[in-house]
Amino acid sequence: MNAPLRRASVVILVLFALLFANLNWVQAYKADDYRTSGLNRRVVVAQYERPRGVIEVDGQGVAENKATDDTLKYLRVYPKKQEYAPVLGYRPVSLAATGIENSENDFLSGESDKLFADRVKDMFTGNNTGGGNVLLTLNTKAQDTAYDEMIHNERGAKRGAAVAIDPRTGAIQAMVSMPSFDPNPLASHDEKAAGAAYEKLLKDKSQPLLNRATQETLPPGSTFKTIISAAALESGYSTSTEIPAGRSYTQSGAVIHNAEDEVCPSDQVTLKEALTESCNTGFAQLGVKLGREKVMDTAKAFGFEDDKLTVGNLDGGGLPVAASHTGAIANPDGSADLGALAQSSIGQRDVRMTPVQGALIAATVANGGKQMRPYLVQKLLSPDRRTIYTADPKVLRDPINSQVADGLKEMMFSVVENGTGKRAQNRGLDIGGKTGTADNAEGADPHGWFIGFAFNSKGEAVSAACVMLENVSGGHASAEAARIAGKIMAAAAGQEGD
Repeated sequence: MNAPLRRASVVILVLFALLFANLNWVQAYKADDYRTSGLNRRVVVAQYERPRGVIEVDGQGVAENKATDDTLKYLRVYPKKQEYAPVLGYRPVSLAATGIENSENDFLSGESDKLFADRVKDMFTGNNTGGGNVLLTLNTKAQDTAYDEMIHNERGAKRGAAVAIDPRTGAIQAMVSMPSFDPNPLASHDEKAAGAAYEKLLKDKSQPLLNRATQETLPPGSTFKTIISAAALESGYSTSTEIPAGRSYTQSGAVIHNAEDEVCPSDQVTLKEALTESCNTGFAQLGVKLGREKVMDTAKAFGFEDDKLTVGNLDGGGLPVAASHTGAIANPDGSADLGALAQSSIGQRDVRMTPVQGALIAATVANGGKQMRPYLVQKLLSPDRRTIYTADPKVLRDPINSQVADGLKEMMFSVVENGTGKRAQNRGLDIGGKTGTADNAEGADPHGWFIGFAFNSKGEAVSAACVMLENVSGGHASAEAARIAGKIMAAAAGQEGD
């Protein structure tokens, strides 16, 4: 054989060897990936051969199935449309699911190891059993109230969020984000139409696909004074300790004023009075005296800077919660920026908080200092309604001791009874809380916040809530947030409210 033929033979043998190796790689290592890929149309069709599990709230399906006559046998439907969408998310035909539909996808689809016995049974019976069912912690009355009050708020706010939590367990009672979206078009079997619906939502400047309860971080305003109060109580202050106040306070070029001239104009005010009246000058000076490290450490103890938290199943997975931050509060050389510290101590400057974090602060105070891990999944049921999983509440952290919690409760009750949070009052409940009005950009209307908790006549902490309304014009945005929070907590507690 001459040299050119030998070289050609070697090249051909190498090519065959590479082809053989590639075939073995595909069959031995990549077969499962290709088989389960969403781009494999047979896989998509197979996923719709059996009904997906139902997501339920108080026995009602909020994510269900409708039988069809097309290639995909079941259509995912969402009866409540916008109200539950930020929690449920949606399950599109060929794209990734979102929300609880995503975090509990394996169980809902029937592919979870928890349902292995059901799949084995199907092999012998020939049945095509549906996926498992997910029961959420949401309280129907609280969720309905939160959605209705937010959508029809008295200040005309178009964006905001509301969260309510059972302080004793961490169970989420309500979670609303506005504006919201209708997930039904996104689950359509007409993939072109579903894609167009998604693109329209994605381009909407109001960001309806954003769950503001878990993902929006905004300056919390005076609700952050609860953190400063906790830091003070831990440092030996009492509710009756007098702190410097006055009409204005200047620190390193930062000028702090009170919301109105009649708020704590005297040189001294008690800690309780300062929180009740929401005294900016008092808390700015208090934060500076406590120091940057104490302020940041106390905020971190309550959950600030935590970027690992999810709200869903206590065994793992759920809706990711954006980290709340205090900011560095530092000069370029690393030393404490006292002007920034004064502003941060009243929830301004670089302080940012999610509504979930706000609700957790209030819940921690109501629960005697223990912060329970928030969750949305109460139970997992097999297709034949056997209980596979039941949530077992877990302590997430212990930010404060019971004595500090008692002091904060006393002060926060005073805020609602005598101060800026009066609109949160509801008959039959003892409600405490803290309002917050936060400037956010020059020329922009402020955000209105309220964090609070409710105790029933038996002295039980039945709910804790955070309401945030974005860019509310006309002043006193926090009063409307307080009113809505009071309504939500009353509904969660089974009270009519007034």
